[in-house]
Amino acid sequence: MRQLVGIRSWFLLIVIAAPLLIMSCCLATAQQTQRARADHSKPEIAAMNDWTVGIAGGLLEGAPIRLAAEMARVADDGTNLHVLPIVTRGATENVNSLLYLRGIDAAIINSDALDEYKVQVPDIQRRITYVLNLFPSELHIFVRPEIQSLSDLVGKKVNFNTQGTAAAYSGPLIFSRLGIEVDKAFIPHQVAMEQMRRGELAAVVFITSKPVDAFIRGRWDVGFKFLPVPYESKFEDYYLPSWLDAGDYPNLIRQGERVTTIAVPTVLVAFNWPIKSNRFHRVARFVDRLFSRIDKLQEPGFDPKWKSINLAATVPGLTRFPAAQAWLDRLPRSSQAAQ
Repeated sequence: MRQLVGIRSWFLLIVIAAPLLIMSCCLATAQQTQRARADHSKPEIAAMNDWTVGIAGGLLEGAPIRLAAEMARVADDGTNLHVLPIVTRGATENVNSLLYLRGIDAAIINSDALDEYKVQVPDIQRRITYVLNLFPSELHIFVRPEIQSLSDLVGKKVNFNTQGTAAAYSGPLIFSRLGIEVDKAFIPHQVAMEQMRRGELAAVVFITSKPVDAFIRGRWDVGFKFLPVPYESKFEDYYLPSWLDAGDYPNLIRQGERVTTIAVPTVLVAFNWPIKSNRFHRVARFVDRLFSRIDKLQEPGFDPKWKSINLAATVPGLTRFPAAQAWLDRLPRSSQAAQ
């Protein structure tokens, strides 16, 4: 009987205390919310949020996130401009981040990533504008001695690097445009190249800016080579003509020879924000700061690719972000030609 009375007492205590506990928690939450709102209303915090630009970079081990971090170092301007490079699932998914992810104002993409959105976002080329053509990523199709042409790869095992990389997205897309059906593999290139030496793979496909260390430092038997890829009308929408030569790979290409290929532009893009919006103004401030200090990126300590940047370079299939175009229009014609 005493046990029953004790249980009832505890039950009554819980019934009485529970509402009080809930009210206490709600009050604490409300107080925290009020403090957060009060903090947010402070001028310095409001300015921080108003002038923060988020740049979707890419995988931690990739070149795009490094370029985003270097842009942040140069363009960041304290409370006037806060630039945040953001690690993402890869440059090929950054279009999705730019379209739908909160806090993303700009992104580094491979231009042909827009091809995936033609159906689901038919006006994709009006919703995204380019700020800067960063650098071309050349297509490298490296093959075993017995492979003499692209057609020899039909049905053979070809590696396109790991998912999320430029090669894993753009490689199969380019092969599809060429009409070459292969047995696709998506393993790390360093593993794949050893397998290719043993004859387990016919080719590896790199899509990155030349020269690639793996081909410069590697020792390859006679017959291993790059296959030429002609630039045709089927590539005019997103790609650029390019080449590989002895200056890039002296151990694999003879002096005076040139292997034709195509390149995928790696591009800094921004959402096409309404001109009167805060999002437009913050990206415009970022563009002005970045373009005005582009020479800083060409100093020692930054990626050597910055030395070949041309601010006026165009991107196939996209229009330039209005503030970027306005910045270029303010330059004298002689300066534009030099950019």
